[in-house]
Amino acid sequence: MIHLHQSKVIIIDDEPLARIGLQNMLKGVSSIEVLDSFSSAIEANQFLKERMVDLMFLDIEMASLNGLEFAKSLIYKPLIIFITAYPQYALDSYELDAIDYLVKPVRIERLLRAINKADNYLKLLQNDKVEPEIASVEDEYVFIKSERRFVKIFFKEILFIEGLKDYVIIQTETKKVLTAMNIKTIYAQLPNKNFMRVSKSFIVNTDHIISVDAHSVYIKEEEITIGLNFKDEFYEKFVSDKVIKR
Repeated sequence: MIHLHQSKVIIIDDEPLARIGLQNMLKGVSSIEVLDSFSSAIEANQFLKERMVDLMFLDIEMASLNGLEFAKSLIYKPLIIFITAYPQYALDSYELDAIDYLVKPVRIERLLRAINKADNYLKLLQNDKVEPEIASVEDEYVFIKSERRFVKIFFKEILFIEGLKDYVIIQTETKKVLTAMNIKTIYAQLPNKNFMRVSKSFIVNTDHIISVDAHSVYIKEEEITIGLNFKDEFYEKFVSDKVIKR
C-alpha cells in the first residue's frame, strides 16, 4: 500500500450497524483517518463544505437522498467508494468515476483492495510533478512517462487500463504504471486488435480475458463491469466473433 499521508475519510450510511462495522475494520488501516460518520447524505453535505475530505465510503440506498443522487449533486467531491447491499447499482456507480464498489457484507480483503486503489489515485492527485506524455509508440511496446522516468511497456503484458478523470493506471502482469493522461488519449494509441474499451473507466486487453458474463469481464483476479454504452459493441466485436456456435 502507498502511504503519502493518512487519507481523511468519512462514512455515510443510514444503517448504524453498518457504520460501526466499517469503522472497526478501518481502525486497523494505518493510511486511513476516519474524521466522522453520518446517517444521511444531507448531514454529510454540510461537513464537506467545512472540512477537507480525501475519500468517502458512501451507501447508495438511503431514505432521504440516495448515494448516487448525492454524488451527482457535488461540484467538488472526494474520491468515492460506494457500499451497498444491491449489486445492480454497480454500472451506475462506475459512471460517476467511483474508485470502487463494495457489496455488503464487506469482506476485509475486498475493502483493503479498494483502499489500495484510492491510495494510488491520491498519489497521482497530490504529485505536482507528474507530466503526461507518451514518448513513443512502436509495434510491440510503448514508452510512458511516469514519475520522472520513461517506462517501457509491452502491449502483450498489459492486462487492463483504468482511468479516473485525467489519470490512468496501466496494470501489467508484473507492475502498475501511473501517469497523468486521460483514458481517451491512451486508447487512441493502443492496437485496435487487442484492446477494447468496456466502460467509461476501463480498457481491457482481450487476450487476457478469461471469462465474460452478462455484466462483466474477468481478467486474473479482477472483475471489470461492462458499461451500458459499451456493451453492444463489446459483445458484437469480441464475444460474437470468438464464441463457438452450436
